[in-house]
Amino acid sequence: MNNRLKVLRAERDWSQAELAGRLDVSRQAVNAIETGKHDPSLPLAFRIARLFNMSIEEIFDDQ
Repeated sequence: MNNRLKVLRAERDWSQAELAGRLDVSRQAVNAIETGKHDPSLPLAFRIARLFNMSIEEIFDDQ
């Protein structure tokens, strides 16, 4: 699944560790999602969307 997580994080000048702390996940989980190695659970996708004040569809693309 493609996503804009890395770009959104960089726009805010957050490290992976900082984003992970805001989402209550590990830095490795953030890295795996950013690189497409892992898709977030639905609850985590909702937390990400709320954090960035966007819809899930604006961040994640299943195409």
